[in-house]
Amino acid sequence: MIVLKATQDKVLSALQAVAGIVERRHTLPVLANVLIRKTGPNLELTTSDLEIQVRTSAELGGDAGDFSTTVGARKLIDILKSMPSDQTVSLTANASKLTLQGGKSRFTLQTLPADDFPLVQEAADFGPAFSVPQKTLKNLINQVHFAMAVHDIRYYLNGILFVAEGKNLTLVATDGHRLALAQAELATEIPKQEVILPRKTVLELMRLLKDGKNTTEGEDEAPIEMRFAGNQAKFSFSGMEFVTKLVEGKFPDYNRVIPKNHKFNVTLGRTPLLASLQRAAILTSEKFKAVRLSFEPGLLSIASSNAEQEEAKEEIEIDYGGDVIETGFNVTYLMDALQNMSQDMVSIDLNDSSASALITIPEQTGFKYVVMPMRI
Repeated sequence: MIVLKATQDKVLSALQAVAGIVERRHTLPVLANVLIRKTGPNLELTTSDLEIQVRTSAELGGDAGDFSTTVGARKLIDILKSMPSDQTVSLTANASKLTLQGGKSRFTLQTLPADDFPLVQEAADFGPAFSVPQKTLKNLINQVHFAMAVHDIRYYLNGILFVAEGKNLTLVATDGHRLALAQAELATEIPKQEVILPRKTVLELMRLLKDGKNTTEGEDEAPIEMRFAGNQAKFSFSGMEFVTKLVEGKFPDYNRVIPKNHKFNVTLGRTPLLASLQRAAILTSEKFKAVRLSFEPGLLSIASSNAEQEEAKEEIEIDYGGDVIETGFNVTYLMDALQNMSQDMVSIDLNDSSASALITIPEQTGFKYVVMPMRI
C-alpha cells in the first residue's frame, strides 16, 4: 500500500509539526516513533512522550484505505531533510517495513505495531472552550517564558500559570527571584480556570504557534482553542491537536509579589538601556552577574566589576527628579525582560534600594515584570 505520495516539503512540514516532543532516548522504543494512521484519503500523524501528545491531519496522497503503523520519527525527518524540497517522495508499506522513495534514493525502515503506541487518555471533565488568536498567545508566552524556573524542586515553578477568568487570560511565570505577568482580553466571558502548563509544553507551543509574520493576510488571526481539565489541557489550532498533562501544585499568589504605591518612576528607551546592560554584563563575575544601578536627578549610572578588579561604567541621561537610589540586580534578569519586548519605551518603578523593581511597558497595561534586588 502507498501510504503517502507528495512533495518532500509537504511531508517534512507535517512530520516536523509533531516531532518536537520526540526524545532521542526512551525506555519505551515505540516513543521514538511517529504513529501514522490512514483513514480513507486522510492521514494522521501522532507523537507522544507519555506527558504530551501532538497530532496533525494532512492529505498527502497515496492509496485510499485504512492502515496504521509506527516508524522512527527522527530517522524519517533526517532522510527527508537530505532530499530536494520539490522532489516527490512516497512511503510504501510492506509487511513490517516502510519504504521511502524519492528520485533514485530508496530507504527501507523497520516499523513497530500501531497497537503498541501508548495514546494519552483524554480527560472527561474539560471546562468550557475559549479561543484567542495564535499571534496573541505566542506574544503572551514570549513575554513571560524566560521567568520560568528550570529543574526547581518547587516543581510548580517549572512552568507557566494560565488563569482564564471573565474576559481575561493571564499568564504568569516566576523562579522565585523574578516574576513576569502578561494579560490579553478574551472574546467571551468564561468562569475562572487556573492551570500550570509544564515547561516542555510551553516551549513546544512557542515553536508551533504562528506569529503572523510568515502568513498571508488574515491567516495570522487563525485562533487557538483551549480547554482545561483537572489534570490536562487541550489546544486545537491549524489542523493540530495538542494534549498535555498539567503540573500539580499551588502556584504562589502573584498579586502579593507585585509591588504597589511606588515613590519613584523612570521612563526611558528600551534599546539604549539594553545596550548599556549588555556592555556592563561583559565585566560581571560569572557567578554573580551583578550590576549596580544608580538613579539620580537626570542620570542613570550602570556599573559592574569582577574578581579581577576590572570595572565597567555606563551612563544614560534620564528624565528623573527623585531621590538618589542605588540598587543592585542580576543583569541577566533585566536583559531577559528587555530582549523579549519589542516596544520602544520601558518604565521602571522603585521605592528604595532594598525593594523589588517593577518594569512595565507604557503603551501596554497588561505586562508587569518584578525583579528582586541583589546585595552587592
